[in-house]
Amino acid sequence: MQNCPLTLLLCTTIAAAPVVAIAHDSNHAVVPAGVVGDVETTNVKMRFDNVVIRNAQVFNGCDEELADVDVLVSGHLISQIGANIETPDGAFEIDAEGHTLIPGLIDAHWHGVFAEATIAQLALTGEGYWNLLAAKAQNNALSRGFTTVRDVAGPMFDIARATDEGLIDGPRVFASGPALSITAGHQDFRITRDVPQPIGQLHSFETNNMFYITDGVPDVLKRVRENLMQGATHIKLMAGGGVTSAYDPIHTIQFTDEEFQAAVEATEAWGTYVTTHAINDEAVRHSVENGARSVEHGHMATRETLQMMKDEDVWLSMQPFLADEDAPALNDFQKQKYQSVTDGTDFVYRTAKELGLKIAFGTDTLFSADLAERQGAVLAKMERWFTPYETLKMATCDNAELLKMSGELTPYPLGPLGVIEEGAYADLILVNGNPLENLQLISDPKANFGVIMKDGVIYKYDMK
Repeated sequence: MQNCPLTLLLCTTIAAAPVVAIAHDSNHAVVPAGVVGDVETTNVKMRFDNVVIRNAQVFNGCDEELADVDVLVSGHLISQIGANIETPDGAFEIDAEGHTLIPGLIDAHWHGVFAEATIAQLALTGEGYWNLLAAKAQNNALSRGFTTVRDVAGPMFDIARATDEGLIDGPRVFASGPALSITAGHQDFRITRDVPQPIGQLHSFETNNMFYITDGVPDVLKRVRENLMQGATHIKLMAGGGVTSAYDPIHTIQFTDEEFQAAVEATEAWGTYVTTHAINDEAVRHSVENGARSVEHGHMATRETLQMMKDEDVWLSMQPFLADEDAPALNDFQKQKYQSVTDGTDFVYRTAKELGLKIAFGTDTLFSADLAERQGAVLAKMERWFTPYETLKMATCDNAELLKMSGELTPYPLGPLGVIEEGAYADLILVNGNPLENLQLISDPKANFGVIMKDGVIYKYDMK
């Protein structure tokens, strides 16, 4: 549900919102005062040639049984796992008695630009400011133990590059880049007076990689290939109606068969896959029938459609949307659409689990630093349908399997993610206690995570 109703903003927000000057003089241009959320991270950042973790119970991400073993991290990778590992000269040694070592968490449906930024901040600023907001949101996600995110719509290519180059701190990023939407589709954020738009003319949001409006096979092929050119690890299509988008009722199907299949053909030619925004049952079926390998949301899917997904080996990347404290702020029109989503959440999770679908975990947090701060709490909410083991496996080992569908386009080819095994990336969390017995430990990373490591670098160290 990566949808920001920017279409309505310029007509409503400017006159109503408090403003602050963005220059030295109050006569200069103004923008609505946004609430920039707190920086949640600590200032710790430590790198050692070798780190030895002893006396922890180790959850490898895939198997339910915990292991009593030591773990040696050398550089970026886990180099050795076993009993009584010899400490290399100069190694940093951690006594993790009473802690559980788990892989770094993976959020399979994330929007780094949209997660904490307000709609006003996005509508009346440009890509430079968006990047600064996104950098903070990414840093905060890392401080919650999310060491990898699959970003499924938004201008995240520069953030991904800056992270990998060490310019900013944040999770690894598998980026789709701007999602593709039809005119009036789920990510058409223009206002109505922007149309009719001359053929070949781009909106400023398109030139800034916020989204791509694309109609017809040639245009779809061009936009898919442009995303791949910029470093996309997968392609995102808006295949059906959404909650907060302004023009598309939730029942709609978006993209023709020919457009959809063209996107899939161009994407698979690069060895990766198409994922789709699809909430209503018809849009989910349309996605599966036309070659999508992953469906985001799917909250209105029927049992028959879920069985089709199982038969076609398609991932269900769903979020635990409920009418609870994590619900977004919506107007009356949006609330009606959102109820269609929340009414199906319980049924789809239970049925998908029964049928044995491949299920990914993601949060889809939008436009709120307060909601983003609950990223771990949203994961802990999954115990309504899954055991703590099933939930943690979903957010580590399983999500990592989904990421592998990017094939040779992965930005991280040196080893596996989402697991604790020799040769894997050293993305690790030390949890004070056992989250396989008490999943709620994940919901409060400030209190319960003693160490957060990504790529062999320690970003949090708070061992009592």
